[in-house]
Amino acid sequence: MRSQPPRLLAATLLVALIGVTPAAAAADYERVLNGGFDNGTADPWWAGAGVTNRVTGGELCASVTGGTTNPWDALVGQNGVPFESGQSYTFSFDARATTAQPVTAAAGESVSPYRGIASQQFSLSTTKQRFTFSFTSTLDFPDAGNGQVAFQLGGQSFDNTICVDNVSLVGGVKPPGGVNPNPTKKVQVDLVAYAPGLPKRATLVSSATTPQTWTLKNSAGAAVASGQSVPKGADATSGDPVHLIDFSSYDTPGTGYTLSVGADSSYPFDISADAFKKLRYDSLAFFYHQRSGTPIDAQYVGTEYARPAGHVNVAPNQGDNNVPCRADLACGYTLDVRGGWYDAGDHGKYVVNGGIATWQLLNAYERASRVGDASAYRDGALNIPEKANGVPDLLDEARWEVDFLLKMQAPDGMAHHKIHDANWTALPTRPELDDQPRRLSATSTAATLNLAAVAAQASRLWKTIDAPYSATLLSAARKAYTAAKANPAKLADPNDGTGGGAYNDDTVNDEFYWAASELYATTGDAAYRTDVTASPHYKAASLNRGGFYWGGTAPLGDITLALVPNGLPAADVAAIKTAFATVADQHLAAMSSMGYATPYDNSTAGYVWGSNSTVLNNATVLALAHDFTGAAKYRDGVFEALHYLLGRNPLSTSYVAGYGDQAVRNVHHRFWAHQNDPTLPIAPPGSLSGGPNSGLQDPVVQRLLAGCPQQKCWVDDIGAYSVNEVAVNWNSALAWVSGWAAEKAGNTTPVPTSDCEVGFTAGRWQDGLSAQVKITNTGKSAWADWKLAFALPGTQRVTNGWSATWSQTGRDVTATSMSWNGRVEPGKSVDIGFNGQYHDHTVGTDHGTAGVRNGLYGPLVVRSPPPWPPPSA
Repeated sequence: MRSQPPRLLAATLLVALIGVTPAAAAADYERVLNGGFDNGTADPWWAGAGVTNRVTGGELCASVTGGTTNPWDALVGQNGVPFESGQSYTFSFDARATTAQPVTAAAGESVSPYRGIASQQFSLSTTKQRFTFSFTSTLDFPDAGNGQVAFQLGGQSFDNTICVDNVSLVGGVKPPGGVNPNPTKKVQVDLVAYAPGLPKRATLVSSATTPQTWTLKNSAGAAVASGQSVPKGADATSGDPVHLIDFSSYDTPGTGYTLSVGADSSYPFDISADAFKKLRYDSLAFFYHQRSGTPIDAQYVGTEYARPAGHVNVAPNQGDNNVPCRADLACGYTLDVRGGWYDAGDHGKYVVNGGIATWQLLNAYERASRVGDASAYRDGALNIPEKANGVPDLLDEARWEVDFLLKMQAPDGMAHHKIHDANWTALPTRPELDDQPRRLSATSTAATLNLAAVAAQASRLWKTIDAPYSATLLSAARKAYTAAKANPAKLADPNDGTGGGAYNDDTVNDEFYWAASELYATTGDAAYRTDVTASPHYKAASLNRGGFYWGGTAPLGDITLALVPNGLPAADVAAIKTAFATVADQHLAAMSSMGYATPYDNSTAGYVWGSNSTVLNNATVLALAHDFTGAAKYRDGVFEALHYLLGRNPLSTSYVAGYGDQAVRNVHHRFWAHQNDPTLPIAPPGSLSGGPNSGLQDPVVQRLLAGCPQQKCWVDDIGAYSVNEVAVNWNSALAWVSGWAAEKAGNTTPVPTSDCEVGFTAGRWQDGLSAQVKITNTGKSAWADWKLAFALPGTQRVTNGWSATWSQTGRDVTATSMSWNGRVEPGKSVDIGFNGQYHDHTVGTDHGTAGVRNGLYGPLVVRSPPPWPPPSA
């Protein structure tokens, strides 16, 4: 989660503000949020350059650096303030200063052209005084939008501290409401798609106690199925009276279906596997958008989202190439920490959040390599600059962050917790226009163990791709783990929340277990094994319905130990897999009674910050339970979680941008800030909103959503950061689950099988095998030539082949016809073959279960290829 980020615009705003004669008959509506600072935070008040905000003794005290020329050169303000043209307002506040000076209170527009409404100068003394003035608005921002109030504190030669309290703006005739929650439907469906062959369920909001007739209509409006709903009664989490609609019996792929009950109709949706496959890649595209230290090129994201590199020491950036520690730390060195991903909607980069996000991307690849289909992540699969370098694209994207994590390692082996602006980054602010100084926070045990875990995991995956890089990673991992054991309780400062979230974590034995598991799986060293088996988290002891997250990482170690061959007792590995099935069963039991089925445990803390990521992390548990057992019920539970996120929820909203007729747009982000600045874009497709949060930790939701049922504590507003921010560890969870779902969703369009059939047999020896492949022309026309393509699982490599021209890039293998066997008549076959190695030189032997995957190019298509090596191997 992030701490309270402010909203700030260029220091030129409000330059031309003028006083206006007050009008009459204003209503008593309070327009300013958190004017009394009673919650102990400054949010949503922001501070401009040269100003640092602190809430002390119930006052907002701004430390101002002297030497500025104009009053507006030092600012404190609040955006999103509603004004109505022609209505009167009274602006009042208490204020004092350490050294007497004048300040200006102003109201106006927060974005270009920064038009002013009113301003008045007051003389502050060392004694707190009450100040007030009234005016009539000449601008219209009735629903918050781009209105602003600010205090201009500059123009003095000396440093000073100005404290304000009881700030109030009263007036207008329209009740403040900000951006209203999205309109909801009575018939709640996944707004995107249901997969063919899988359950299709919807929720009806109705207080009727008897079954209601539902009708499924196609895009032409014709009824194609009907049935009766099942009354479920009151749903406590959403506050809705609900019925269940199950239309699983209808399975014809198509677009534009609607589900209706009486006069109420759902949003349209498809029956298709394609949307899940598209989401797999859009959710991964998020990470290229978030890259720091490199231009985001239009050829990969389109002109709307293209931007120059951020934080590369090009003015006005102060750069990430030579970043010192915070002044109070005095670490005595600087680090070059360019690169990595911006963590969320601000410009901070956090090791503990980047750690789990990177691990999830790498694990998605490793899991697919061992028990799924890694060809979906092959080189060229993603639209990124590295798409033709011979390395699987998912590994390329993950490496962008892995390299940053390495840069955060201090000389003593520990890792710095985070790096971000000295103050909260302005909203909106394009990354290349951020002019704030950058600072490293202290090293921490948690960050160091994140580095150790991810570097060890990455070393395992790069060993056959880039051996020197793999060795560098393993060396950094070992050094970090040793440093963490020497500093086992160096915890992040919970008060280090200025300019970036604190990410404090008081318990790190879970990170020790995770890191030891990764190091053991990569090296097989006895010392790491001892630490794994001696941990209280061993054998998934801490896995429960609460799930895992950046501060609770022990289950990540369990996943690795269950997936990667290692020397642990088979019974212990089986116990880990059984624990995943047990917790998955608990999720399914709870979901069966929910109005909007989702794997989420709200029994203790309600819906929390980033609840959607918890839903997805729990869906990962369900997915792995399916991998470990093959039981269809767990697969179905994963898709229920996706249906919830994509619209089958009480707000009729897809929490994934670009997916569905009513999808999130206004996420809390400094660049995707169209709501605040029409020249900036909305969130790109595949970006995940944090989701409902019954804690209501920001003033926007406190104003809009007081008393909300837990699943309805969400609004699509850029200022509502506690419910509508984005984060790399939330999108990594979406990428993991959507990738898994795309693999399981099947094909919407039947794969043609009339042209060819491929079969093979294989024999093996200790470190390799010999495969014979038969390609048969099952079509009606002769082939002039042919090309076979497939992806190998694990670390398998083709060493030599015959009767074809063989090549391999990463895991992708191609075999192209020779001059003498290219022509294949109908009904005839051609026999080819190759020798290969498949020994995994990390720990144990990779016997592979994925098989030859992803078909043939040209006219050929693989028909149900068998696993390789064969089950008898």
